Amino acid sequence: MRIKRLHFLLLFGIVFLLWNFITYYTIVTKPKGADKERELTERLMSLEREMGKQLAENKKLLESLKLLKDIKDKKVYRSGEYLGTKDGVLPILMIACDRVTVNRALDQLLKYRPSAAKFPIIVSQDCGHAPTAEVIQKYVVSHNITHLKQPDLREIVLGTPQKKFLGYYKIARHYKWALNQIFVTFNYSAVIIVEDDLDISPDFFEYFSATYPILQQDPLLWCVSAWNDNGKDGMVSEEADLLYRTDFFPGLGWMIEKKIWMELSTKWPETFWDDWMRHPEQRKGRECIRPEICRTSTFGKKGVSKGLYFDKHLKFIKLNSEFVPFTKMDLSYLSKAKYDEMFIKKVYSSPLLTGQQVKSGEQPQDKVVRVEYNGKDSFKKLAKLLGIMDDFKAGVPRAAYRGVVSFMLNGRRVFLAPPPGWTGYDTTWS
Repeated sequence: MRIKRLHFLLLFGIVFLLWNFITYYTIVTKPKGADKERELTERLMSLEREMGKQLAENKKLLESLKLLKDIKDKKVYRSGEYLGTKDGVLPILMIACDRVTVNRALDQLLKYRPSAAKFPIIVSQDCGHAPTAEVIQKYVVSHNITHLKQPDLREIVLGTPQKKFLGYYKIARHYKWALNQIFVTFNYSAVIIVEDDLDISPDFFEYFSATYPILQQDPLLWCVSAWNDNGKDGMVSEEADLLYRTDFFPGLGWMIEKKIWMELSTKWPETFWDDWMRHPEQRKGRECIRPEICRTSTFGKKGVSKGLYFDKHLKFIKLNSEFVPFTKMDLSYLSKAKYDEMFIKKVYSSPLLTGQQVKSGEQPQDKVVRVEYNGKDSFKKLAKLLGIMDDFKAGVPRAAYRGVVSFMLNGRRVFLAPPPGWTGYDTTWS
Protein backbone atom coordinates (compact mmCIF):
# COMPACT_ATOMS: atom_id res chain seq x y z
CA MET A 1 0.00 0.00 0.00
CA ARG A 2 2.80 2.42 0.83
CA ILE A 3 4.52 1.75 -2.49
CA LYS A 4 1.25 2.43 -4.33
CA ARG A 5 0.88 5.62 -2.36
CA LEU A 6 4.41 6.62 -3.31
CA HIS A 7 3.66 6.01 -6.99
CA PHE A 8 0.51 8.10 -6.69
CA LEU A 9 2.45 10.97 -5.11
CA LEU A 10 5.09 10.81 -7.83
CA LEU A 11 2.37 10.90 -10.47
CA PHE A 12 0.75 13.84 -8.70
CA GLY A 13 4.05 15.74 -8.70
CA ILE A 14 4.53 15.17 -12.45
CA VAL A 15 0.97 16.23 -13.26
CA PHE A 16 1.39 19.33 -11.12
CA LEU A 17 4.53 20.29 -13.05
CA LEU A 18 2.73 19.81 -16.38
CA TRP A 19 -0.20 21.92 -15.20
CA ASN A 20 2.15 24.76 -14.26
CA PHE A 21 3.85 24.57 -17.65
CA ILE A 22 0.55 24.67 -19.57
CA THR A 23 -0.67 27.63 -17.53
CA TYR A 24 2.56 29.51 -18.20
CA TYR A 25 2.46 28.71 -21.95
CA THR A 26 -1.18 29.82 -22.26
CA ILE A 27 -0.49 33.19 -20.68
CA VAL A 28 2.67 33.78 -22.70
CA THR A 29 0.94 33.08 -26.03
CA LYS A 30 -2.19 35.10 -25.27
CA PRO A 31 -2.63 38.03 -27.74
CA LYS A 32 -1.69 41.37 -26.20
CA GLY A 33 -2.99 44.85 -26.86
CA ALA A 34 -0.42 47.63 -27.15
CA ASP A 35 -1.94 49.58 -24.28
CA LYS A 36 -1.59 46.63 -21.90
CA GLU A 37 1.80 45.33 -23.01
CA ARG A 38 3.72 46.82 -20.08
CA GLU A 39 1.23 45.58 -17.52
CA LEU A 40 1.21 42.10 -19.01
CA THR A 41 5.03 42.03 -19.12
CA GLU A 42 5.20 42.86 -15.42
CA ARG A 43 2.67 40.16 -14.64
CA LEU A 44 4.63 37.65 -16.68
CA MET A 45 7.83 38.49 -14.83
CA SER A 46 6.03 38.08 -11.52
CA LEU A 47 4.55 34.79 -12.68
CA GLU A 48 7.97 33.61 -13.83
CA ARG A 49 9.38 34.28 -10.38
CA GLU A 50 6.52 32.41 -8.75
CA MET A 51 6.97 29.54 -11.19
CA GLY A 52 10.63 29.36 -10.27
CA LYS A 53 9.73 29.06 -6.62
CA GLN A 54 7.10 26.45 -7.36
CA LEU A 55 9.51 24.41 -9.48
CA ALA A 56 12.03 24.45 -6.63
CA GLU A 57 9.33 23.27 -4.20
CA ASN A 58 8.28 20.52 -6.60
CA LYS A 59 11.89 19.42 -6.96
CA LYS A 60 12.21 19.17 -3.17
CA LEU A 61 8.98 17.18 -3.04
CA LEU A 62 10.26 14.70 -5.59
CA GLU A 63 13.59 14.38 -3.76
CA SER A 64 11.78 13.78 -0.48
CA LEU A 65 9.60 11.10 -2.07
CA LYS A 66 12.67 9.39 -3.51
CA LEU A 67 14.38 9.53 -0.11
CA LEU A 68 11.34 7.95 1.54
CA LYS A 69 11.42 5.15 -1.01
CA ASP A 70 15.15 4.62 -0.42
CA ILE A 71 14.55 4.52 3.32
CA LYS A 72 11.72 2.05 2.87
CA ASP A 73 13.99 -0.17 0.81
CA LYS A 74 16.67 0.13 3.52
CA LYS A 75 19.02 1.68 1.02
CA VAL A 76 20.82 4.99 0.93
CA TYR A 77 21.55 6.80 -2.35
CA ARG A 78 23.46 9.96 -3.02
CA SER A 79 23.99 11.28 -6.58
CA GLY A 80 22.67 8.02 -8.00
CA GLU A 81 25.28 5.89 -6.25
CA TYR A 82 24.21 3.00 -4.05
CA LEU A 83 26.08 3.24 -0.77
CA GLY A 84 24.86 0.25 1.16
CA THR A 85 22.18 -0.65 3.69
CA LYS A 86 21.10 1.50 6.58
CA ASP A 87 22.83 -0.78 9.08
CA GLY A 88 26.01 1.27 8.67
CA VAL A 89 24.22 4.61 8.95
CA LEU A 90 24.13 6.77 12.08
CA PRO A 91 21.59 9.53 11.54
CA ILE A 92 21.86 12.78 13.44
CA LEU A 93 18.53 13.82 14.94
CA MET A 94 18.47 17.52 15.82
CA ILE A 95 15.67 18.61 18.14
CA ALA A 96 14.62 22.16 17.24
CA CYS A 97 11.91 24.62 18.17
CA ASP A 98 12.13 28.39 17.89
CA ARG A 99 15.83 29.23 17.80
CA VAL A 100 16.75 30.90 14.53
CA THR A 101 20.37 30.32 15.60
CA VAL A 102 19.82 26.69 14.58
CA ASN A 103 22.06 27.60 11.65
CA ARG A 104 25.06 27.72 13.99
CA ALA A 105 24.47 24.13 15.11
CA LEU A 106 23.82 22.94 11.55
CA ASP A 107 26.91 24.68 10.19
CA GLN A 108 29.10 22.83 12.67
CA LEU A 109 27.55 19.46 11.94
CA LEU A 110 28.14 20.05 8.23
CA LYS A 111 31.66 21.33 8.81
CA TYR A 112 32.85 18.26 10.72
CA ARG A 113 30.67 15.56 9.13
CA PRO A 114 32.95 13.11 7.29
CA SER A 115 30.19 11.51 5.22
CA ALA A 116 26.69 12.65 4.28
CA ALA A 117 25.77 9.04 3.52
CA LYS A 118 26.81 7.66 6.89
CA PHE A 119 25.53 10.63 8.91
CA PRO A 120 22.30 11.96 7.37
CA ILE A 121 20.97 14.97 9.26
CA ILE A 122 17.31 15.05 10.27
CA VAL A 123 15.94 18.16 11.97
CA SER A 124 12.71 17.66 13.89
CA GLN A 125 11.05 20.98 14.64
CA ASP A 126 8.37 21.64 17.23
CA CYS A 127 6.58 24.95 18.00
CA GLY A 128 5.59 25.84 14.42
CA HIS A 129 7.97 28.82 14.50
CA ALA A 130 8.07 30.12 10.91
CA PRO A 131 11.38 32.08 11.05
CA THR A 132 13.18 28.99 12.38
CA ALA A 133 11.52 26.83 9.73
CA GLU A 134 12.78 29.20 7.04
CA VAL A 135 16.35 28.84 8.30
CA ILE A 136 16.10 25.05 8.30
CA GLN A 137 14.57 24.98 4.83
CA LYS A 138 17.64 26.69 3.40
CA TYR A 139 19.68 23.66 4.49
CA VAL A 140 17.12 21.30 2.97
CA VAL A 141 17.81 22.95 -0.40
CA SER A 142 21.57 23.46 -0.05
CA HIS A 143 22.62 20.30 1.83
CA ASN A 144 19.76 17.85 1.38
CA ILE A 145 18.99 17.53 5.09
CA THR A 146 15.55 16.30 6.16
CA HIS A 147 13.16 18.70 7.89
CA LEU A 148 10.38 17.12 9.97
CA LYS A 149 7.64 19.11 11.67
CA GLN A 150 6.00 17.84 14.84
CA PRO A 151 2.31 17.97 13.91
CA ASP A 152 0.66 18.06 17.34
CA LEU A 153 0.88 21.72 18.38
CA ARG A 154 -2.15 21.65 20.67
CA GLU A 155 -1.76 23.37 24.00
CA ILE A 156 -1.25 21.00 26.91
CA VAL A 157 -3.78 21.72 29.65
CA LEU A 158 -2.17 21.70 33.08
CA GLY A 159 -3.27 22.54 36.60
CA THR A 160 -1.87 25.53 38.46
CA PRO A 161 1.11 23.77 40.10
CA GLN A 162 2.28 22.27 36.79
CA LYS A 163 1.73 25.27 34.49
CA LYS A 164 5.23 26.60 35.09
CA PHE A 165 6.59 23.33 33.67
CA LEU A 166 4.61 23.52 30.40
CA GLY A 167 7.80 23.74 28.33
CA TYR A 168 9.07 20.44 29.74
CA TYR A 169 5.80 18.73 28.80
CA LYS A 170 6.13 19.94 25.22
CA ILE A 171 9.73 18.79 25.02
CA ALA A 172 8.82 15.28 26.19
CA ARG A 173 6.00 15.12 23.64
CA HIS A 174 8.36 16.23 20.87
CA TYR A 175 11.09 13.75 21.79
CA LYS A 176 8.64 10.85 21.71
CA TRP A 177 7.32 11.84 18.28
CA ALA A 178 10.77 12.51 16.81
CA LEU A 179 12.30 9.27 18.06
CA ASN A 180 9.35 7.31 16.73
CA GLN A 181 10.03 8.89 13.34
CA ILE A 182 13.65 7.76 13.49
CA PHE A 183 13.08 4.22 14.69
CA VAL A 184 9.60 3.34 13.44
CA THR A 185 8.98 5.42 10.32
CA PHE A 186 12.57 5.53 9.02
CA ASN A 187 13.55 2.24 10.68
CA TYR A 188 17.09 3.22 11.64
CA SER A 189 19.08 0.98 13.98
CA ALA A 190 20.59 3.76 16.10
CA VAL A 191 20.61 7.55 16.33
CA ILE A 192 22.77 10.38 17.64
CA ILE A 193 20.57 13.02 19.26
CA VAL A 194 21.57 16.68 19.50
CA GLU A 195 19.70 19.88 20.21
CA ASP A 196 19.64 23.10 18.24
CA ASP A 197 21.92 24.97 20.65
CA LEU A 198 24.95 22.68 20.71
CA ASP A 199 28.47 23.31 19.47
CA ILE A 200 30.40 20.13 18.65
CA SER A 201 34.06 19.17 18.71
CA PRO A 202 36.11 18.35 15.58
CA ASP A 203 36.05 14.65 16.53
CA PHE A 204 32.35 14.47 17.40
CA PHE A 205 31.59 12.02 14.58
CA GLU A 206 34.80 10.08 15.15
CA TYR A 207 33.87 9.60 18.83
CA PHE A 208 30.45 8.16 18.06
CA SER A 209 31.76 6.05 15.17
CA ALA A 210 34.27 4.37 17.48
CA THR A 211 31.91 3.81 20.40
CA TYR A 212 28.95 2.56 18.37
CA PRO A 213 30.32 -1.01 18.02
CA ILE A 214 30.93 -1.10 21.78
CA LEU A 215 27.35 -0.02 22.43
CA GLN A 216 26.09 -2.73 20.08
CA GLN A 217 28.10 -5.51 21.70
CA ASP A 218 27.76 -4.70 25.42
CA PRO A 219 24.33 -5.47 26.93
CA LEU A 220 25.25 -3.48 30.05
CA LEU A 221 25.58 -0.28 28.04
CA TRP A 222 22.49 1.64 26.95
CA CYS A 223 23.90 4.93 25.71
CA VAL A 224 26.97 6.85 24.63
CA SER A 225 27.10 10.53 25.59
CA ALA A 226 29.32 13.40 24.47
CA TRP A 227 28.87 15.10 27.84
CA ASN A 228 30.73 15.29 31.18
CA ASP A 229 28.63 17.03 33.83
CA ASN A 230 31.79 18.11 35.67
CA GLY A 231 33.58 19.08 32.47
CA LYS A 232 34.40 22.67 33.35
CA ASP A 233 37.68 24.17 32.21
CA GLY A 234 40.24 23.44 34.95
CA MET A 235 38.33 20.38 36.20
CA VAL A 236 39.31 18.10 33.32
CA SER A 237 42.72 16.82 32.29
CA GLU A 238 44.39 17.30 28.93
CA GLU A 239 43.76 13.62 28.14
CA ALA A 240 41.36 14.17 25.28
CA ASP A 241 41.32 10.44 24.49
CA LEU A 242 40.18 9.40 27.98
CA LEU A 243 36.75 7.74 28.15
CA TYR A 244 34.73 6.41 31.08
CA ARG A 245 31.80 4.23 31.96
CA THR A 246 29.19 6.04 34.04
CA ASP A 247 26.00 5.08 35.87
CA PHE A 248 24.57 8.54 35.24
CA PHE A 249 22.64 9.33 32.05
CA PRO A 250 24.38 12.52 30.80
CA GLY A 251 22.41 13.47 27.66
CA LEU A 252 23.45 16.59 25.70
CA GLY A 253 24.60 14.81 22.56
CA TRP A 254 23.89 11.10 22.99
CA MET A 255 23.40 7.88 21.09
CA ILE A 256 20.97 5.00 21.63
CA GLU A 257 19.90 1.93 19.69
CA LYS A 258 16.45 1.08 18.40
CA LYS A 259 16.00 -1.76 20.91
CA ILE A 260 16.33 0.71 23.79
CA TRP A 261 13.79 3.08 22.26
CA MET A 262 11.28 0.30 21.68
CA GLU A 263 11.59 -0.52 25.35
CA LEU A 264 11.24 3.09 26.55
CA SER A 265 8.60 4.33 24.11
CA THR A 266 5.84 2.19 25.58
CA LYS A 267 6.09 4.04 28.89
CA TRP A 268 7.52 7.43 27.86
CA PRO A 269 6.72 10.14 30.44
CA GLU A 270 4.66 13.29 29.93
CA THR A 271 7.46 15.52 31.24
CA PHE A 272 11.06 15.62 32.56
CA TRP A 273 12.05 12.75 30.29
CA ASP A 274 15.78 12.96 31.09
CA ASP A 275 15.30 12.60 34.85
CA TRP A 276 12.82 9.80 34.18
CA MET A 277 15.51 7.93 32.23
CA ARG A 278 17.72 8.08 35.31
CA HIS A 279 15.25 6.13 37.45
CA PRO A 280 16.22 2.53 38.26
CA GLU A 281 13.06 1.26 36.51
CA GLN A 282 14.42 2.58 33.20
CA ARG A 283 18.18 2.32 33.71
CA LYS A 284 18.03 -1.25 35.04
CA GLY A 285 21.64 -1.07 36.15
CA ARG A 286 22.86 -0.18 32.67
CA GLU A 287 25.62 2.31 32.00
CA CYS A 288 26.77 4.88 29.45
CA ILE A 289 30.12 5.84 27.97
CA ARG A 290 31.20 9.44 28.48
CA PRO A 291 34.37 11.43 27.70
CA GLU A 292 36.79 13.24 29.99
CA ILE A 293 36.44 16.38 27.85
CA CYS A 294 33.03 17.18 26.42
CA ARG A 295 32.39 16.73 22.71
CA THR A 296 29.48 19.17 22.93
CA SER A 297 28.86 22.51 24.63
CA THR A 298 25.77 24.66 24.64
CA PHE A 299 25.38 28.24 23.47
CA GLY A 300 21.64 28.26 24.21
CA LYS A 301 21.09 30.54 27.16
CA LYS A 302 17.47 30.92 26.10
CA GLY A 303 15.34 27.92 27.03
CA VAL A 304 12.80 26.48 29.42
CA SER A 305 15.23 26.88 32.34
CA LYS A 306 15.31 30.66 31.69
CA GLY A 307 19.11 30.73 31.45
CA LEU A 308 19.80 30.26 35.16
CA TYR A 309 21.60 26.93 34.76
CA PHE A 310 23.52 28.32 31.79
CA ASP A 311 24.99 31.25 33.73
CA LYS A 312 25.89 29.17 36.76
CA HIS A 313 27.34 26.16 35.03
CA LEU A 314 26.92 25.44 31.33
CA LYS A 315 28.87 28.37 29.95
CA PHE A 316 32.00 27.15 31.77
CA ILE A 317 32.05 23.69 30.14
CA LYS A 318 35.20 22.99 28.13
CA LEU A 319 34.70 21.78 24.56
CA ASN A 320 37.38 19.50 23.14
CA SER A 321 39.35 21.24 20.41
CA GLU A 322 41.64 18.50 19.08
CA PHE A 323 40.86 15.56 16.82
CA VAL A 324 41.33 12.19 18.51
CA PRO A 325 41.43 9.23 16.07
CA PHE A 326 39.24 7.00 18.24
CA THR A 327 38.45 4.56 15.44
CA LYS A 328 42.16 3.70 15.21
CA MET A 329 42.54 3.18 18.97
CA ASP A 330 42.09 0.12 21.16
CA LEU A 331 39.03 0.85 23.28
CA SER A 332 38.72 -2.65 24.72
CA TYR A 333 39.53 -1.24 28.17
CA LEU A 334 35.91 -0.02 28.24
CA SER A 335 34.58 -3.57 28.41
CA LYS A 336 32.88 -4.14 31.76
CA ALA A 337 35.26 -6.72 33.25
CA LYS A 338 38.46 -4.90 32.26
CA TYR A 339 37.14 -1.49 33.18
CA ASP A 340 35.87 -2.42 36.64
CA GLU A 341 39.09 -4.14 37.63
CA MET A 342 41.22 -1.23 36.44
CA PHE A 343 38.94 1.46 37.85
CA ILE A 344 38.49 0.00 41.34
CA LYS A 345 42.20 -0.68 41.68
CA LYS A 346 43.13 2.85 40.65
CA VAL A 347 40.59 4.51 42.93
CA TYR A 348 41.22 2.57 46.12
CA SER A 349 44.99 2.32 45.78
CA SER A 350 45.30 6.12 45.65
CA PRO A 351 46.29 8.06 48.81
CA LEU A 352 43.38 9.11 51.03
CA LEU A 353 43.19 12.83 51.84
CA THR A 354 40.56 15.04 53.39
CA GLY A 355 38.61 17.44 51.25
CA GLN A 356 40.36 20.39 52.85
CA GLN A 357 43.81 18.89 52.21
CA VAL A 358 42.94 18.51 48.52
CA LYS A 359 41.48 22.00 48.37
CA SER A 360 44.65 23.43 49.95
CA GLY A 361 46.93 21.50 47.61
CA GLU A 362 48.67 19.43 50.28
CA GLN A 363 50.91 16.51 49.31
CA PRO A 364 51.47 17.85 45.77
CA GLN A 365 53.69 14.87 44.95
CA ASP A 366 50.58 12.68 44.83
CA LYS A 367 49.10 13.18 41.37
CA VAL A 368 46.12 10.91 42.01
CA VAL A 369 44.27 11.12 45.34
CA ARG A 370 41.04 9.97 46.94
CA VAL A 371 38.56 11.79 49.16
CA GLU A 372 36.05 9.63 51.00
CA TYR A 373 32.42 10.51 51.70
CA ASN A 374 30.11 8.75 54.11
CA GLY A 375 26.52 9.41 53.23
CA LYS A 376 24.44 11.95 51.36
CA ASP A 377 25.24 15.02 53.46
CA SER A 378 28.94 14.19 53.45
CA PHE A 379 28.95 13.96 49.65
CA LYS A 380 27.12 17.25 49.17
CA LYS A 381 29.43 19.08 51.59
CA LEU A 382 32.58 17.74 49.91
CA ALA A 383 31.23 18.33 46.40
CA LYS A 384 30.55 21.98 47.19
CA LEU A 385 33.99 22.35 48.76
CA LEU A 386 35.74 20.81 45.76
CA GLY A 387 33.61 22.57 43.13
CA ILE A 388 31.79 19.70 41.43
CA MET A 389 28.06 19.13 40.91
CA ASP A 390 26.48 18.16 44.23
CA ASP A 391 23.04 16.90 43.20
CA PHE A 392 21.70 13.37 42.74
CA LYS A 393 19.25 11.81 40.32
CA ALA A 394 17.64 8.66 41.74
CA GLY A 395 20.56 8.56 44.18
CA VAL A 396 23.29 8.73 41.51
CA PRO A 397 25.74 11.68 41.60
CA ARG A 398 26.41 13.31 38.23
CA ALA A 399 29.14 11.52 36.22
CA ALA A 400 29.47 8.83 38.93
CA TYR A 401 30.51 5.24 38.42
CA ARG A 402 30.12 2.79 41.30
CA GLY A 403 29.54 5.84 43.49
CA VAL A 404 32.86 7.45 42.46
CA VAL A 405 33.13 10.86 40.81
CA SER A 406 36.41 11.55 39.00
CA PHE A 407 37.65 15.08 38.28
CA MET A 408 40.73 17.32 38.28
CA LEU A 409 41.60 19.92 40.91
CA ASN A 410 44.80 21.94 41.10
CA GLY A 411 46.37 19.80 38.41
CA ARG A 412 45.79 16.38 39.91
CA ARG A 413 43.22 13.61 39.65
CA VAL A 414 40.73 13.43 42.51
CA PHE A 415 38.33 10.58 43.20
CA LEU A 416 35.42 11.50 45.46
CA ALA A 417 34.51 7.98 46.52
CA PRO A 418 32.45 5.98 49.00
CA PRO A 419 34.29 3.62 51.37
CA PRO A 420 35.60 0.36 49.88
CA GLY A 421 32.97 -2.31 49.42
CA TRP A 422 30.35 -0.09 47.76
CA THR A 423 27.09 -2.04 47.34
CA GLY A 424 24.83 0.29 45.36
CA TYR A 425 23.04 3.64 45.21
CA ASP A 426 20.47 4.84 47.71
CA THR A 427 17.53 6.13 45.67
CA THR A 428 16.33 8.25 48.61
CA TRP A 429 19.31 10.57 48.13
CA SER A 430 18.13 13.67 46.30
